[in-house]
Parts: sequence; C-alpha cells; structure tokens
Amino acid sequence: MSVTTRALEIEVDAGTLDADLALPKEARGVVLFAHGSGSSRRSPRNLYVASRLHLDGFGTLLFDLLTPREQLLDDRTRELRFDVPLLAARLSAATGALAFDRSLPEWRGYFGASTGAAAALVAAVTERTVGAVVSRGGRPDLAGDALESVRAPTLLIVGGDDTVVLDLNEQALRRLECVKELAVVPGATHLFEEPGALDDVCDHATAWFDRHCPNGQRKIHQTVRSRR
Repeated sequence: MSVTTRALEIEVDAGTLDADLALPKEARGVVLFAHGSGSSRRSPRNLYVASRLHLDGFGTLLFDLLTPREQLLDDRTRELRFDVPLLAARLSAATGALAFDRSLPEWRGYFGASTGAAAALVAAVTERTVGAVVSRGGRPDLAGDALESVRAPTLLIVGGDDTVVLDLNEQALRRLECVKELAVVPGATHLFEEPGALDDVCDHATAWFDRHCPNGQRKIHQTVRSRR
C-alpha cells in the first residue's frame, strides 16, 4: 500500500500544532487521532493503528493537541492533559483545517485514546462531518453531558482486565443515544500490551470505520488468532 505523508501546522489561538497527514491512494476518508494524556502524535500504539487503517484506504491525521509551550507546562503540572474542552477544541480546529483542502475526501472519523476519547466525543457533537468515533482504552465518562448529544456511531474498545476503565465505559455506553457498541478485548490491560491485543483493537476499529464510511467497503485486513 502506497501512502503519501506530509507535515502540517494547525493554527490555534495559542500558537501552532504540529501534525502528520498520511494518505493512501484514493483515500476513502480521514481519521483524526486524539492521543491520550501525556502522549503525543508519535504514540507508537496510535501509529500502529494508523498503519492498519491505511491498508483499508483510510487516511490519518496524527497531531499534537498542545503547543510546544503548553506541552512544557503540562509536563510540569499535568493540568492540560485533563482539560477536555480544550482538547476537544483542538480536535475541532484540526477538523476545520482539513476542510480547506479540497483534494481530501469529505468523510471524517475520530480515534481517541484515554482522555483523547472524551475530547473526540465532545468534538463530534458539533463536527457534523464526523461519521464515526472509536475509543481505545478511553475515558468517555469525561465527556460529561455531551454524551447524550453524540450522534456519530461510537465504538468503545476496552481491555477485559482493565476493570476500572471497563466499568466507566459501561456507564458511558448507557448514556450514549447514538449507534453504539462496546468491544472487550479478553485478557488485555489498559495499554493493550499483551500479545495480539493491539491487533484486536485494530480489527475492531477498522471494521467500525469501514461499516460507517459511505465511500465503499474494502476487505478488512484482520489477523486471525486464538487467544485464551
């Protein structure tokens, strides 16, 4: 699969956010990633998920949710990584920035992890081009009252052994009023570091985006495994 990548800068009130846009040939849509607390656009787990999405024709945008100055502050105080309204606004800014490029397909998806999942759900309420949301080990509960207003089909993926986060996701699922599912990866903990666990995440996420993207369907590149 041939993938073209280019660096972008997204303008926000506080400065610029660095971003990496990757597009397979004839991309069906673009999935924007909202990374978890304390992470960055270079999250190895998100990069791996992105590579799997490319195989099925989805472009990806991985970007830093904080400016360099804000990141220095957050490294000291950890206060901005939990500022869900701020993170959601940054995701909306990135979504808007892509709208100016007429060469891109119009369909958008959101893939959020940890606190980034809450930001994705909040942003999806107002960003009507977003056709699907996937949360990996996320904290959708932090989206608060926005949960009832989400209309984009939403998939929550949680590790079976990540018991506290699983309970929070089950509570959030009951509050969502959109098309929704909860996928539990057996034996996986919060970071899906167990053998095969992240591949299960990719299988679930790719199938969800494929189901809800109107621009044709392609064969899902799933890895067949037997895990006990």
